[in-house]
Amino acid sequence: MRILTSHDRFNYQPITSRPDYVWPDGNRLAVYIGFNVEHFEFGGGLGAKLAPSSEPDVLNHAWREYGNRVGAFRCLDLFSKLDIPVGALVNTALYDHAPQLMDALRARGDEFVGHGHTNADRQNSTDEADERALITGCAARIEQMEGTPPQGWLSPWIAESAATPDLLQECGYGYTLNWCHDDQPLQMQTRKGSLWSIPYPQELNDIPMLVARQMDMVPFARMIEDQFDEMLRQSVQQPLVMGIALHPYLVGQPYRLKLLREALQNIRRRGQAWWTTPGRIHEHVRTVEALQAFGLPPSSCSEAR
Repeated sequence: MRILTSHDRFNYQPITSRPDYVWPDGNRLAVYIGFNVEHFEFGGGLGAKLAPSSEPDVLNHAWREYGNRVGAFRCLDLFSKLDIPVGALVNTALYDHAPQLMDALRARGDEFVGHGHTNADRQNSTDEADERALITGCAARIEQMEGTPPQGWLSPWIAESAATPDLLQECGYGYTLNWCHDDQPLQMQTRKGSLWSIPYPQELNDIPMLVARQMDMVPFARMIEDQFDEMLRQSVQQPLVMGIALHPYLVGQPYRLKLLREALQNIRRRGQAWWTTPGRIHEHVRTVEALQAFGLPPSSCSEAR
């Protein structure tokens, strides 16, 4: 039998045979929102489509732009009222295009996660030197504007080359959101060290659900609640991460925002979860790893923060 090609980034390990630990304050479930704020080139490039059109694609460009002008601010108001931090997955083109939006994220204290320069391009369509320049350039711009470089990265369209994890690690990133293979943070191997993978959802994600599968917001809002309830139940056995991936040009539409508000309010009332950002999850599991390396019990991790 032939041996299948492997990525060699991580080994198979069932979730039932891993060390146990807890999130801060004794929580077993960590919940975060990955809030995708993106800018698209006019007259060309990639982008989700509301309807078929030709270039210059006024219809779909304007639909996506609604998120930066209106939807994002409505969502941020909702998150603030519910006291929910977010991991802002930012295209650096927005620093020039929509500086007030970046100001609003900064004022809330949200985490800035690298998400390429624009979602009109895929990063795996270039050679390694150009991909490295993109990754380092985005980190430099975020550091220039925010005072610190980003800890994490999500590729536009989850597009990777064979070298993407290596380049992220070599350029100073601590974690990636590209891989959706687990419900726990795990370390991936790169050519010069390790890179953490923080779970990022492709099911509980409005792009594949609302756009690709053309799901209505009513079942998507129900998905959020069902995911929380079931993962909270499962987290008795292992600490878990629940991500919710949102795009403001989708969930920022008023009729969808109403249902998102209801879903988030309902799961917030249930309590029993650590509402956080992917960067804080990354920081915590690094503490877990350090404690375990010194032979300390995993239960010490909540006190170590």
